Amino acid sequence: MGKQIGIHARVMTALASVAFVLSWSSGFLGAKLGTGQAPVPTLLLWRYVVVTVALGAGLGVARKVRGRRRAGHPGVVHLGGAREAAHHVVVGLLSQVGYVLPVYGAIALGVSTGATSLVDAVQPVLVATLVGPVLGQRVRPLQWAGLATAFAGVAFLVSADLRVTTAPVWAYALPATAVGSLVAATMLERRRPAALPAAPMLALHATVATLVLAVLALATGDVLPPADATFWVSTVFLALVPSLAAYGLYWSLLRRVDVTTLNALLFLVVPTTTLAGAALFDEPLSAATGAGLVLTGLGVAAVVRAESRRRAAPAARGGKGAEDGDGDGGGDDDGPHRP
Repeated sequence: MGKQIGIHARVMTALASVAFVLSWSSGFLGAKLGTGQAPVPTLLLWRYVVVTVALGAGLGVARKVRGRRRAGHPGVVHLGGAREAAHHVVVGLLSQVGYVLPVYGAIALGVSTGATSLVDAVQPVLVATLVGPVLGQRVRPLQWAGLATAFAGVAFLVSADLRVTTAPVWAYALPATAVGSLVAATMLERRRPAALPAAPMLALHATVATLVLAVLALATGDVLPPADATFWVSTVFLALVPSLAAYGLYWSLLRRVDVTTLNALLFLVVPTTTLAGAALFDEPLSAATGAGLVLTGLGVAAVVRAESRRRAAPAARGGKGAEDGDGDGGGDDDGPHRP
């Protein structure tokens, strides 16, 4: 029975990983489409308004379905005090506003989706560098080799774009800033894991983002949306897929797999985005793309393989940690489930 449960968990984790890569990639493509319809503050403000309303409605329905868990407390999720709430506000600011705003700004300035995702792919290297001293986890030599190989792959993928781009050089600092913000959010969440479920946590993050973006839109005079159906199609898509699906999967997978493995999946966003960008926007696609795809795939496979061996080792010795391959990462990697 345990083996069947373990196999099911691994399959679900694999499917969630594929969905994560696709939905995360759609954020770059959606940004390309959306910024052609409206200024960045307008697009992001209404995107997060839709996200916040959708999450609030979903949580309200779920609370009614569950009924009253305790007398006088009908499914209320507690933040655990001011310190816990402040933690979520900071993580929300970093993972939502700090990440999304610079990415959209870069693409609006002319940085291609492939080049943006290349800079974004630096994140796994940064996480792997920090994961030992900050989180107390060991990064194995095979994982380092895999990360280096995958990084070489993404460099191949967008090398052509970097030679022909018309965006100002300083625009490439924006996605780099976004990466630093998301790395900081990831580290904070791993260092001080919260007891909040993924959906309420994402709702709080979206609410914080909405308030900040509303202030920004008011300051720039970009609050009113354009009277164009295309704008709302783009906005709803960006709200449902890159926001709800991608971020929900990100935090969910963060609770199920090793942090280095999760961030290695971000490398796969690069070839996915590059191929889609070439098909949709005529972005550069050359022989380097093939080499990049192969290198990226090999690198990610190496990182994932090293993590599988790590989780399998305690089971081979008859100890705890593998838990029939349930995919939770074992040890300290399941931190967000702890109070």
